[in-house]
Formats: sequence, structure tokens, C-alpha cells
Amino acid sequence: MKKSANKNLQNKKVAQPRIVSSEHLVSKKSPELSELEFGMIIAWHAFERWMIRCISATGIKDVTSTDVLIIHHVNHRQTQKKLSDICFTLNIEDTHIVSYGLKKLISNGLIENHRKGKEVFFSTTKKGKEICAKYRDVRDACLLPGFSGEIEENFHLGQAAQILRAVSGKYDQAARAATSL
Repeated sequence: MKKSANKNLQNKKVAQPRIVSSEHLVSKKSPELSELEFGMIIAWHAFERWMIRCISATGIKDVTSTDVLIIHHVNHRQTQKKLSDICFTLNIEDTHIVSYGLKKLISNGLIENHRKGKEVFFSTTKKGKEICAKYRDVRDACLLPGFSGEIEENFHLGQAAQILRAVSGKYDQAARAATSL
């Protein structure tokens, strides 16, 4: 069965131009990887632009996309989060980036911190929760109309999410390997 699947894939390969950002990085082993990388680049920039404009529509200005990710994660499940947990979940190695974002969000009255012994925990304030709810409303109004919500579309979105998580693991592993070169 594997042979027939491979043969079907080979039959479907039609000479088509590759859409890549850096032709010199395209490898013979997997030219599709360069296409995926370009897709991730343009998807990331579109997503980043979306996050900034969506949060701006809630009345919050002068925040970065990382700040938006932080407030939503801190608000997630209404539980207090430690700096290390936020960094781990968002896959951010540099804790200073998250610390700076937390300080900005605290100064905007969106997040507060609580000490428990030596640990510092972060949670959203009432205003922070309201902003997250407004963000969801803007998302529902502006982004969701572009999606059908059909079972097949949602299935493909789920598959794409699984692929992106798997690929991110490969990039993390490669990043660790590159540090030893």
C-alpha cells in the first residue's frame, strides 16, 4: 500500500514553480520545505499584523504582538502563571522579552502580579479580562466571516495546526544542533 501511495504522489507531481523567499536555500531533498518556510513567513507577518490591529480596535495601543500573546496566555483558564510557564508555553527562550511585556501590561493595568513565597505569579485584571473579551468580539466580527466553519474546513485547520507543531519541534531541534557547530 505504501508503494501505491508513493506512486500516486509521484504521478501528481507536476512541474510547477516553487513559491519561496530564498531560492538559494531550496534543497533537492525537500523543496517543499522552502515553500513551507515562505508560507510560515507570510503567515506570521499577517498574523502579527492582525494581532496588533485587533488589540488596537479594543482601545489598547503601543503593544507588540508578543504582548498580545502574553495577555491572552495569562488570561487563559483564569489561572495565575509564572514567568517560566509563560515562556515555555509561548516557546520564547529569552525571559527578558516576556518580562518586559509583562511590565508594559502591568503598567497598562491589564495584568497584575502576586508574590507567593519566592515565586511571582501573574493574572489578568478586570480590565485585562475585558480587553480579552473585546479582542474575541473583534476576532468574531472581522476574522471568522472568512471561514465557513464547515466540518471539512475545521478538519484541515486542525491538521495544519498539528503539522505546524510538529515542524516547530524539528526547527527547535535544529536550532539546538546549530548552536554546537
